[in-house]
Amino acid sequence: MKVVSENRAFGGRQLVVGHPSAACACEMTFGLYLPPGEGPFPVLWYLSGLTCTHENAMVKAGAQSWAAREGIALVFPDTSPRGEGVADDAAYDLGQGAGFYVDATQAPWASHFKMWTYVTEELPAVLAAFPLDMDRQAITGHSMGGHGALTIAATFPERFRSVSAFAPICNPTGSDWGRKQFAAYLGEGADWAAHDASLLLAKGGFSLPLLVDQGMSDKFLDLLKTDALQDVLAETATQGTIRRQEGYDHSYFFVSTFMEDHVVFHARALKA
Repeated sequence: MKVVSENRAFGGRQLVVGHPSAACACEMTFGLYLPPGEGPFPVLWYLSGLTCTHENAMVKAGAQSWAAREGIALVFPDTSPRGEGVADDAAYDLGQGAGFYVDATQAPWASHFKMWTYVTEELPAVLAAFPLDMDRQAITGHSMGGHGALTIAATFPERFRSVSAFAPICNPTGSDWGRKQFAAYLGEGADWAAHDASLLLAKGGFSLPLLVDQGMSDKFLDLLKTDALQDVLAETATQGTIRRQEGYDHSYFFVSTFMEDHVVFHARALKA
């Protein structure tokens, strides 16, 4: 493990860290913001969307100022394995930058694309080297990363205090942002429902505090399937807040506008 860069930010430290990944069989990079103080700090995970690296949210989301105020560490994983020998595709929504937070079982993806194991097992173990309180974790994400945040929180509810998402892919088995990737990574006939937030919530309910923001000028609304998640919350009488924000799109202008709300939302749960 090596610290690639370190910058002072809002009294804390913004790190970029590289390490060899056994899960992804390549070098992986993540961002880690440590707020002022000595820790151990509660942890908020931020999972990014299609085409992003660890850097997009780290630079554009504006989360560090609010995390510093609340005394929360931020983890920004990459969205896929990368490098020479790692499979890729000409399309932006498959291959490098589009790991979809699943463990691929199909060629040519299976040898590297193990993002579920990386985010849920390997990276938490790597983070043990830093002053973090892993008994107090929360998770959020944007778009594909919102899908990852919701499905990981639904699968490991005992691990997290709260979950939120910005414009998440809510029902990937019913969307071209999901069916295409699941067919490529997991194969036809695999258990796609295990990676569909709407189906997971319909099956088992949901006990974590939940906040979702969706911009109503988002050009990807038909792919995100927000209504599917809203319907499941109503059908299962699950507590959760879905806010529909008029005039906002899918960009980081949208994410940064509501980032303070999400950090405060998680801070309340992490400090309870």
